[in-house]
Amino acid sequence: MFTGIVEELGEIARVEEMPNSARLTVRGPLVTGDAGHGDSIAVNGVCLTVVEVSGDEFTVEVVHETLQRSSLAKLDVGRPVNLERAVRADGRLGGHIMQGHVDGTGVFLSREPEGLTHFALPPDLARYVVEKGSIAIDGVSLTVASVSREEFGVALIPTTLELTTLGRVEPGDPVNLEVDVLAKYVEKLATAHLPGVSVDNGLGGVGGVGGVGKEEA
Repeated sequence: MFTGIVEELGEIARVEEMPNSARLTVRGPLVTGDAGHGDSIAVNGVCLTVVEVSGDEFTVEVVHETLQRSSLAKLDVGRPVNLERAVRADGRLGGHIMQGHVDGTGVFLSREPEGLTHFALPPDLARYVVEKGSIAIDGVSLTVASVSREEFGVALIPTTLELTTLGRVEPGDPVNLEVDVLAKYVEKLATAHLPGVSVDNGLGGVGGVGGVGKEEA
């Protein structure tokens, strides 16, 4: 479980391509300080399992489905990434409840001078995104400032732009999106009581496939 409060801006140190997966080695002195084999660390919002720790670097294995359904396949050496360790049971919930299970990818569209930033919204996720609701973008917990069928906007403060990857994206860049899991549970429970309505929702997303975040509009 994560909260979307990015702890550290790490960097991809090595990428090893394999037939149906990839091994990523990530440099992150803070998150590796107490990391061990089997621990969970979110990399750009994707929950991944640590398989090796060496100095200030940790290695994770990313399966084919996660590569297909997230932006991790586009990462190369030197690329900055948002890092967050799994939240402790006695920790503060600074952002919102996140699983590190990416629901899909959006696309960075534009940023207005006052900080309002726009992203393309996949049609199958639009029903879960509401104004003043929560969404995770590359693992950063944010509040939705505006939303339409095809895009949504969030207000980013200078600190978030400086300390996360969101200050470095260019128009057309993909970003990982995780919608509020509570909205998916409500939908699944409610549709069971609505005649003639069927929603194929296994509460999916990919994990194994979010600090700074949670700006208000």
